[in-house]
Amino acid sequence: MKNNWSKKTAQEYINKYRKLGFSEDLALRVYTTRLLGRNKELVLHGGGNTSVKTVIKDIDGKNYNVLCVKGSGWDMADIEPAGLPAVKLNPLLTLKNKKYLSDEDMVNYQKRNLIDIKSPNPSVETFLHAFLPFKFVDHTHADAILNVTNRPEGLNLCKKIFGDKVSIVPYVMPGFMLAKKINEIYSKSPNINCLILMNHGIFTFANDCKESYDLMIKYVSIAEKAIKKLRTKKIKQIKSFSTKFSPHEIAPIIRGLLSENKEHKFIVNYKINKNLKYFINGKNVKVYSSKGTATPDHVIRVKPFPLIITPKKNSTIEDFKKNAEKAFLNYRKKYINYFNINKKKVKERKVMLDTAPRVVLVQNVGLFSVGKDLNAAQIAGDLTETNARVISSVEETSTYKFIPEKDLFDVEYWSLEQAKIKKKKKLLEGNVVVITGSTGTIGFETYKTFKSYGAEVVLLDNNLKRLKEIQSRIKELCIYCDVTKKNSVRNAFKLICEKFGGIDILISNAGIAPGGQIAEVSDELLRKSFEVNFFSHQNCASEAVKIMKKQNINGCLLFNISKQSVNPGKNFGPYGLPKSALLSLCKQYALDYGSYGIRSNGINADRIKSGLMTDKMIKVRAKARAISTENYMKGNLLLNEVKADDVAKAFLHLATSKKTTGAVLTVDGGNIAASLR
Repeated sequence: MKNNWSKKTAQEYINKYRKLGFSEDLALRVYTTRLLGRNKELVLHGGGNTSVKTVIKDIDGKNYNVLCVKGSGWDMADIEPAGLPAVKLNPLLTLKNKKYLSDEDMVNYQKRNLIDIKSPNPSVETFLHAFLPFKFVDHTHADAILNVTNRPEGLNLCKKIFGDKVSIVPYVMPGFMLAKKINEIYSKSPNINCLILMNHGIFTFANDCKESYDLMIKYVSIAEKAIKKLRTKKIKQIKSFSTKFSPHEIAPIIRGLLSENKEHKFIVNYKINKNLKYFINGKNVKVYSSKGTATPDHVIRVKPFPLIITPKKNSTIEDFKKNAEKAFLNYRKKYINYFNINKKKVKERKVMLDTAPRVVLVQNVGLFSVGKDLNAAQIAGDLTETNARVISSVEETSTYKFIPEKDLFDVEYWSLEQAKIKKKKKLLEGNVVVITGSTGTIGFETYKTFKSYGAEVVLLDNNLKRLKEIQSRIKELCIYCDVTKKNSVRNAFKLICEKFGGIDILISNAGIAPGGQIAEVSDELLRKSFEVNFFSHQNCASEAVKIMKKQNINGCLLFNISKQSVNPGKNFGPYGLPKSALLSLCKQYALDYGSYGIRSNGINADRIKSGLMTDKMIKVRAKARAISTENYMKGNLLLNEVKADDVAKAFLHLATSKKTTGAVLTVDGGNIAASLR
């Protein structure tokens, strides 16, 4: 493993953070923590932890010895000093001889001794860091270390390859009792500089920051070299065959089967690469993939075992659906059985988590990782890749062995671990929203509104320049799509299904606003308006409905129609006529697909300043009505201008009105001539 320490970069960190009021100790701690966190073979997604013992002045003006240790919710890859909350050290050390401390008391005690009570919760391994009498302590879940420990002969292999400066620690669940165990081991061997925790990871420590980091790289490299010397055998593979479906076609089926009820939705992310293919297509994948994760804390993200589906050669989508339905049923039974067996072995009463898998392995297809949102799904995918890498490597040289199922259960149902992923659910969490015409004023306001309520939002537009500009500012998926072309729409929805697993809400918003006296406009202009203002909506809605039917977890179509559909404006026929057709389309979808739980509603907005209704157009429309532009924009019963965010809120209202379909909501400040009922 490469040592990435740079004296120059270390000094840059010291200089940078000194200007911000932080000590050299903290600057170096941030630097090497990031070095460790940015190596995926050491830690992933919030895993691992580091600390530094230093001195900090509290509000009372006194200096205190403190332990700055990684806080909950922070990732080592991009940590800042705020992610290393300072805990008063001496109170921690007074508990060295305490026989037992409950998890709740441990967390409360750590919080009570924070210098800043607004800091994040210190790591559950805070006491372990405190009890080791070294300035710097580093902890990772290095792949190579897990490769050595997670096998029947792991303990003997560790003793053989690591020197006398290393102590091997049998598996103990993280927390106060592990800290006690480490203290006991260190007391007997005070010359050590490294701890290998069976099935858990590695700790290195020193009074110099660089030395502690160097030791981590040294011992991980020793493990890597030892593995390379072992005799290897390739994992036997199933026969490679083709199916009559693609990943994007089955992702919605998987997504639908994950939901035990139609309100609890998951995001499904597809991934495949050489390492995953090798792992997934192993003949014994059902055996070695069900023995546990690479390190215990992965279980809260990926559950104790994956769901494995093996399609038959040339199987159709219908074949796959039947196969998947049976596999999901068996998985849920297996998980319930796992819970019932292990809950009897613990004192505290446990409430079963949902029974949906977080990892679905489809042989000869790939990995479908699952989460409450895209981030959680991608984390599950990344951890599965690490598990695949470690387990495959062990299986090539031995047989994978992990901690007993009961111990894995303890971690999965450990309140301190669950606290890492449990947050208050937002209204639209787990929902996938697709917006067409998304870079316009209304489209982008709608994106911001739905995003604020927890939805995963995909932005479609045919303005590549604006799309790229928006993509540079947000992390959401932006796709170039010409909604007037069926193939372009299909390709966009294919990407959406692979990344998110499907779609729940389509906001069909794209449009243009041509004008002119109807007898004098060209056929070309009128046909173009119908392509954009009518057929584009049909193109998107028809594709969305196909996906929604596969998911079978309801769905919602929302159309940006216009008050022109019922109250045409003078010299505005080329725009109003297709909008009238769109109104009928909206109601037809409600009629044809209501029995599938798919709702269809529309917005009739008027006079919204946007990319369509520009200042120039406002002047033209005001002139057509022989009024001023100001009076034109406020020409409604409320005498108040209607804005894009008003339309966005109306879309949100219709999206969340579970028993409303075939409805058209006016957003125009009041116009009796345009009212429908």
